Amino acid sequence: MSETNKKAAANTTAAGLPETRKKKKSQLKEIWGRLKKNRLAVAGLFIIVMLILVAIFADVIAPYSYDKQSLKDAFQSPSAAHWFGTDEFGRDIFSRVVYGSRISFQVGFIAVSIAVVIGGVLGAVAGYYGGMTDNIIMRMMDVALAIPQILLAIAIVAALGPSLTNLMIAVGFSSIPGYARIVRASVLSIKGQEFVEAARAAGSGNARIIFKHIIPNVLAPIIVQATLGVALAILTAAGLSFIGLGIAPPTPEWGSMLSGGRGYIRDYSYMTLFPGLAIVMTILALNVLGDGLRDALDPKLKN
Repeated sequence: MSETNKKAAANTTAAGLPETRKKKKSQLKEIWGRLKKNRLAVAGLFIIVMLILVAIFADVIAPYSYDKQSLKDAFQSPSAAHWFGTDEFGRDIFSRVVYGSRISFQVGFIAVSIAVVIGGVLGAVAGYYGGMTDNIIMRMMDVALAIPQILLAIAIVAALGPSLTNLMIAVGFSSIPGYARIVRASVLSIKGQEFVEAARAAGSGNARIIFKHIIPNVLAPIIVQATLGVALAILTAAGLSFIGLGIAPPTPEWGSMLSGGRGYIRDYSYMTLFPGLAIVMTILALNVLGDGLRDALDPKLKN
């Protein structure tokens, strides 16, 4: 290669990398610009960020320890000393709600991560290979989908025993079929496109094609579903804790707090009001954020 050609190739390589980075930055900027137009989605994002910060800095924000008992202070109404009042053991409900956000988000994010990784791989393999592989994997997913998710989670956590780890495993594994179906459908729509054929012609193996070329191009529906999935995971975890199959006391969890306060709801309604509001606010924020991300990532879906 002549000196001129070498310089040209070097210039092309040097210019190509910044161009790719600029393109990615412009795409993110475009997505953010569309998301900002949805005020509900921005409000949901703000609420979620605030709740995540509350969960991270719970030790600083909470005025009391979540398990500190004081029977002489039991059943105190909301006041300056106890913003959300106290429960039957004299524990500060505001502190327990704050610490409960840490548990709820931990369960939500880790359970969804389990479902996305396992379900995404199964869906990608089924969609890419097709045939008998597709039939075996998707029939297994159909069997799992025939069981309501909450019942499947109850069965798993009842078999493993109530604990934080088992709760995350139960919620995560019960969510796998939904992600497998979404990824499979997306893979089927793009596996015959030119860039996949080019990668195959260049000698790329099936695993490299799936993980490097196909999955990065189906991230948009996965991101949207994962956002909505965190909300469902938090709600499922709260339901399991409500019926006694979640996290063992005295660790605070919004569902178990609702369960503990239901016996006093007639006289001390605040014991269930504030944990319930925390669940409603979190689920609502995640749902409107998920809807906003759906429209921002794929404007064609916008009504």
